[in-house]
Amino acid sequence: GQPEPGTLHLPASPNWYCSRCSDINGKGVLGFGAKNTIYLLNVTASSPAVTGELTGHTERVSGFAFCPHDGQERICASTSDDKTVKIWDAGQKILLKEHNVHQSTISAVHWSPVQKLLLVTGDEKGIVVCYWFSSNDTQSFFPEPRTIFCLSCSPHEENYIAVGYKDGMIVVIDISKKGEVIHRLRGHDDEIHALAWCPQPREDEMSLIRSIDGSNGVTEAAEMGCYLASGSRDQTVRIWSTARGKGVMTLKLPFLKRRGAGVDPVVKERLWLTVHWPKGQPSQIVSSCFGGEIIMWDLMKSGKQKWSLLGSSSDGQNHSRIVFNMSSFRSGDRELLLSTSMDREIKCWDLASLECCWTLPTLGGFVYCLSFSPVGTGCLALGIGDSMIRVWNTLSIQNQYDIKTFWQGIKSKVTALAWHPIKEGTLAFGTDDGKVGINEVYSNKPPQISSTYHHRTVYSLSWGPPVPPMSFGGSGDKPSYSLYSCAGEGVIFQHDPWKLSGEASNIDKLIRDTNNIKHKIPPHTDLSWKPDGSVLAIGNEDGSIEVLKAPMLKLLCTVQQHHKIINSLRWHHEHSSQNELQYLLASGSSNAIVYVHDLKSVIETPSESPVLMTEPFRTLSGHTNKITSLAWSPHHDGRLVTVCYDGTAQVWDVLKEEPVCNYRGHSGRLLCVQWSTVHPDLVWTGGDDFTLHEWAVSKQEHVTPPKSKKRAEMEKKRGPQKKSKKKKVAPEKGRMKAEERELPLGEEIKGAAEEGQSENDKEEEERENTDGPSVTGNGPSFLLSSLKSKTLERLLWYFVYIIFFILDLSLKKRKPRSILPLSTSMDHRPKEELQQDCLTLAAVRYSHGSGAHIQLGLFTDRDALYRMFQEEGDHVEAGHYDSMVYLRLWKGDLIGAITLAAEKGELTDHLLSLAPMAGYQVWARTVEAYVKQLCHHEQFLKAASHLVSIHKLYEAINLLKSHQLYREAIALARARLQPEDPVLKNLYMSWAAVLEKDGHYATAAKCYLAADSNFDAAKVIAKKGDVISLRTAANLAQISGESELAHSLSLRCAKDLMLFQDWAAAQEVLRTQDSLLGHRLVFSVNEILTQRLADTDVVTWSVASSHTWSKSCEENFLSMVHRVWQSEFGVAATDLVQVKMLHQQLRTVENPPATTSVPLKQLLFHISLDVTLCALSQLLCDWPSVLEELLQALTRGYEAGHFTLMAEMYSTDERSLVISQSVEALVCYQLMYKKWWNYSAETSALTNNTISNGHRLTEKNHSEVEANCNGEAQSDVIFSEGFWKVLLSEPHANLQATQRAIAEIQRRVTSLIQQHNPCKDTNASPQALSTSQSETSEDQGGSLSGKSESLSTLTARVAEHHKALAAIPELVKKYPFPDVMECCIVLLHMEKHFSPFPPHIHSKATTLLCKYGTTELLCKSWKRLTQ
Repeated sequence: GQPEPGTLHLPASPNWYCSRCSDINGKGVLGFGAKNTIYLLNVTASSPAVTGELTGHTERVSGFAFCPHDGQERICASTSDDKTVKIWDAGQKILLKEHNVHQSTISAVHWSPVQKLLLVTGDEKGIVVCYWFSSNDTQSFFPEPRTIFCLSCSPHEENYIAVGYKDGMIVVIDISKKGEVIHRLRGHDDEIHALAWCPQPREDEMSLIRSIDGSNGVTEAAEMGCYLASGSRDQTVRIWSTARGKGVMTLKLPFLKRRGAGVDPVVKERLWLTVHWPKGQPSQIVSSCFGGEIIMWDLMKSGKQKWSLLGSSSDGQNHSRIVFNMSSFRSGDRELLLSTSMDREIKCWDLASLECCWTLPTLGGFVYCLSFSPVGTGCLALGIGDSMIRVWNTLSIQNQYDIKTFWQGIKSKVTALAWHPIKEGTLAFGTDDGKVGINEVYSNKPPQISSTYHHRTVYSLSWGPPVPPMSFGGSGDKPSYSLYSCAGEGVIFQHDPWKLSGEASNIDKLIRDTNNIKHKIPPHTDLSWKPDGSVLAIGNEDGSIEVLKAPMLKLLCTVQQHHKIINSLRWHHEHSSQNELQYLLASGSSNAIVYVHDLKSVIETPSESPVLMTEPFRTLSGHTNKITSLAWSPHHDGRLVTVCYDGTAQVWDVLKEEPVCNYRGHSGRLLCVQWSTVHPDLVWTGGDDFTLHEWAVSKQEHVTPPKSKKRAEMEKKRGPQKKSKKKKVAPEKGRMKAEERELPLGEEIKGAAEEGQSENDKEEEERENTDGPSVTGNGPSFLLSSLKSKTLERLLWYFVYIIFFILDLSLKKRKPRSILPLSTSMDHRPKEELQQDCLTLAAVRYSHGSGAHIQLGLFTDRDALYRMFQEEGDHVEAGHYDSMVYLRLWKGDLIGAITLAAEKGELTDHLLSLAPMAGYQVWARTVEAYVKQLCHHEQFLKAASHLVSIHKLYEAINLLKSHQLYREAIALARARLQPEDPVLKNLYMSWAAVLEKDGHYATAAKCYLAADSNFDAAKVIAKKGDVISLRTAANLAQISGESELAHSLSLRCAKDLMLFQDWAAAQEVLRTQDSLLGHRLVFSVNEILTQRLADTDVVTWSVASSHTWSKSCEENFLSMVHRVWQSEFGVAATDLVQVKMLHQQLRTVENPPATTSVPLKQLLFHISLDVTLCALSQLLCDWPSVLEELLQALTRGYEAGHFTLMAEMYSTDERSLVISQSVEALVCYQLMYKKWWNYSAETSALTNNTISNGHRLTEKNHSEVEANCNGEAQSDVIFSEGFWKVLLSEPHANLQATQRAIAEIQRRVTSLIQQHNPCKDTNASPQALSTSQSETSEDQGGSLSGKSESLSTLTARVAEHHKALAAIPELVKKYPFPDVMECCIVLLHMEKHFSPFPPHIHSKATTLLCKYGTTELLCKSWKRLTQ
């Protein structure tokens, strides 16, 4: 069945070439050594399940065994190349004890089945160590000076141990007799790979005794003996009788015809013959065979073929390569056998049916990449460092490990994978050696390989729409998707999947042409196509991200957030409930921070020139090392998982900017991650611990990544990796970018030594070479082996010193070698022969005969001398070429001498100086030959100088350049070439690339400047990322005319200085760029705001430097900002053009929403940007924008959850609240009338009437306050509940009713006084009297109902109203508010003519009118407008 979510699925491969590196106990727990770790599995007949691991060894685990005693099944032991033996509790997964008695590599281990808790180990020097776990005692034996390969403790005699050696010898020793050798069993002539005792005691009880040795009698020795089986590299399994001390049966391996494999079965070097004697089957032995087959030997069976093949019923059951270890246990009524093999599979066999129950694939390299198929649901592809691709159908019901392996055409670590978006089974892969290919996983065809190779490791692959030149042509002439590959040299190729044999195109050319780029394009390190194919994101080595629009790859935006190499880019999926999330781009680099950018505005409304983005949408901080991969959840909105070199995987809620969970199950660095396409809670991760994990998000106990100290613990857990001394290995490159030369935290790249098993042939070859010295013979050999290594080393050096000293003395006494050795030797012949030479010479000289005798050439004529020279030359050509050259020179054969010296590589300065005597051509050829000779001896400067002497200036420069002597090459080129020569520029650019790669940024910048590549010079100086470098780079870019680059670098530098609170330096940097005036304003606001908050609990840090104008004072904040702007920066309302330009510039700056995790300094900077925009809008008198931007600034503290900041920024007194309510009501008041006038032409006659408080309802009076919104927006506002709640304020209605009542009484008092004194005012006009009388009569017929009130009554009522007025809060009375009754009447009127309002709003308006609108005038207006 399927395993529980959150379990380890694919472990590392068991170690090879170990006699016992895996074992199973009686409870069905299988343990095996893989690299430095022991993995534990629970085994049943149906499936395995990895339950944990034991870590602690610092080098390869060489042996593992469980204790066989009842009740002690959890106890197990492991041995390692670190020369330690460790005892573990497999249940609790803890270390119990350890010892390091061995001084050499341990090669064998076994628990005694009889003696309780006795562990026996053997090493390559021949030492056997017995360790009693209970008492912690050890005892060492040295039975034979040979290399031990295996050992096995007798299951019947507690003191007997069988030991197998490299040379084929087997001995049985008795540890109770100080390791005395009981038997020497000779018969094998090669390595003993395994030993197995018969599970049945005493040979007499075995019915095989008659069939084995033909004896019918039972001897006393047979009663005490026990059979022993051995497997050897000599291709035989032998059965030994320990009672007789001899072999009784030899089983020769059969030559089986391998199914579907082309491996020659007789290749002896590839054989490992292990044997296992199952407990319940004493007459049957299981052994491995040549090519991975396992055979069951029936010792009782007669005839030649005593064996049966396991898994013979169907193809694919057997291992495909040699088997190393086998062990068995009883599960219910079935005997199950477990086997490990070089094919990196663990198989479980039923020994009754001889059929395979299940196969567990394991991994032999780093898990570099994972990819789920977008078409085949649940189909997961794995790219592994063992040069194989594995495709796993994770949804298979019949076989939970339904994995298909692909190795053809790969031959290197698989570092990148990408499934075709729509074509099922098409899988692209990239490798460590730069190869790009396409595999059809549902066919048996070999992969197609692109003819265009990368020079370095392939980092990433992506399918995307074709771009020019491939996109040219009709729709049927080109594929719908191209394959894009990015590799370590920084190049992105576009491959045609229909024609991989054709040349791939470098997209940099298209990017240059489309965007008119003249400067050097930074090396690319990753790419990601947006799922809809409209936009391509490219990550670069300098940390920048370029967003380009297809198909012409027009640059839309550059994201300059990371300052280190980009390792991973991923777009959010498109099937989100929120459409805008598809524009989110997540990026991870080597600086441990993950940034998410919202590119919606950039993509939907692109500007004419590329936008520079420096602020992220979200920042995800927590990892402590480089980010290697990331993946969005396809099931959630804004859910991201990231993996890191800190050994953990982190799940984030991006929108909330919060961590969700942290997975820490790996024991190494993580390299890749994929979210399950089927299960929303499952994530898959792979790392350099050779394992693939599937884990559940909801089951993790940790929320955030560990602190950096966890890293040290993880390294301790993994153990230090010692470098191999056998051979030099290349550094590990997969998914680790070129920037690995500057690893964080001083980390070293683990080399291929970690993947020593990833290349099978090399592993076997190494095994052949590292089996250790074979100590044969006795006496001196034994003494030598017992000497300590340091003493032996000192003796050897002493003897070497003596020998060299003697040789040196002998060399000093030697005479110089003669140039004529033949002639000299002839003069040292016997006296008789020398005298005969004298006679011959005399005869020749006086008879004028021929001087044919060589030894007489010095004493006769020139011809004879030349013949002697020729003969001497034949002899000296054996090695003394200089002598032959001198002889030819003396003959006058200058050309011959030079030719000979050139051929033999013996040219000298002397010969070269003579060459011009033979002519210019000879001299030139001699110089060229001498140059080659000098280069062979690495004398490149001298060689270049000689090339210059024959006017081969360009060749001399290329010679120096090709050997990395750039400084000398440039010196030569500058001295001899024209300044505009392209060779000179090429030299500078090449040297700059090398210097940049090595981290010498300043010198690289000089080279770029000399090559007129000012842009690259500034970029390379900025690469270090510190403030000084950024400032220098910005100044350099400014001087050289790269204004846009100077702008971005200055701003980046100023932001870093702002984080250090060095305000003066930040303004100084920004002052150099006129285009940064707007940002100077933002920084000034930020400084003033920080100083204002310095006296509070918000700002707790110290300020490095500040300006005097920023000091806190009592002045209003915005007033202070405007004053500083005018005095320090010359920005004032008088220059509206400048203010408007600055406002537009700052509006384009990305200012993401605040979150709870944003740092306070960054939050204050974002607030400062909002306040700056608000202050600029105020200068422009753009009041709606003022309110909007001020509100944005004020709400950031709330969004970030920073309540202390909110308390300091917001005015919390009641006065401010009442003022804001008054302003809001007045705005709503004018909007109400505007709505009425727009929709009711019938009421135009009424707008000239006066309503209660004397307001004239004319558009002229209200046009001073206009709403900045269109008619539709006003319509929504006018009918909203909140709008009317503002106007229908009961406290203000109460105030206004009281004020109206007091005014009404005062008017009546005045009327009464005028009635009682009608004649006092003699000057009163008839019209005035008439009016007074009419008013009096009206009053009497009105509220007084014809009854006149006394002055005292009215005075009392006024007093009551004044008392009520005094009870109303002063703030309500102080600030103006629209007439509430007027608003109620208009509301009821509008409801009658337009759509109805909510019932509770209508009810509130009616209630207020009935309660406070009792005056006659209001009642008339109410009736007139609403009826």
